[in-house]
Amino acid sequence: RHACVPVDFEEVRVNSEAPEDDVQNAITAIRRNGVALKGNIETNHNLPPSHKSRNNLIRTSLDLYANVIHCRSLPGVETRHRDIDILIVRENTEGEYSSLEHEVSPKTPQNILKHPKNIQNHKNPHSKPPKSTQNQPKTSPKTAATSSGDGLFLQCCQEVAAEYPEITFRSMIVDNTTMQLVSRPQQFDVMVMPNLYGNIVNNVCAGLVGGPGLVPGANYGHDYAVFETVS
Repeated sequence: RHACVPVDFEEVRVNSEAPEDDVQNAITAIRRNGVALKGNIETNHNLPPSHKSRNNLIRTSLDLYANVIHCRSLPGVETRHRDIDILIVRENTEGEYSSLEHEVSPKTPQNILKHPKNIQNHKNPHSKPPKSTQNQPKTSPKTAATSSGDGLFLQCCQEVAAEYPEITFRSMIVDNTTMQLVSRPQQFDVMVMPNLYGNIVNNVCAGLVGGPGLVPGANYGHDYAVFETVS
């Protein structure tokens, strides 16, 4: 509106305590329009576990399986590191934030991670050319500790990487990734992350360039796209 772009906006107001009907109205509006510009909805952690995060409800209902953020150094913003330019592709609808967690028996929770969704997610960064021959796509699982879940994620990365032999791909455990990010972030170019680790890395990278309000984010599915600041 400020730029006088000839676009009509359909406004839908939702907050963390809004009833699910209000969230469904927002989801219906996004389905109708195909695209949305969204503010981050605060998650009220004082509500019972049965209360679903409104951000996650929107992402899962629209199958926005890829969260993409671009962290880069901005002119005029003083930070510890300079010359940062990192694209992070995060799995967005499964794992720890999927709202599919359940107990298979008392005190035995289980998360969901499926092969097809991971293949979709990994194809995203490989379809874009890297900025240089030195910085290439990296993934950060923790296969030594969670060999089945993170192992599947890494396997999917490797399967997709094999379809793009011109692009060099390598993995780095998430512990080392976070250390390397805060010490020498310029070594990273494109990062492919599972849901939980991606959320952590998103926020670390946002802090490196000045804060989440300075970092654009996008949530992509086959049919819809929702744009917001990093969350």
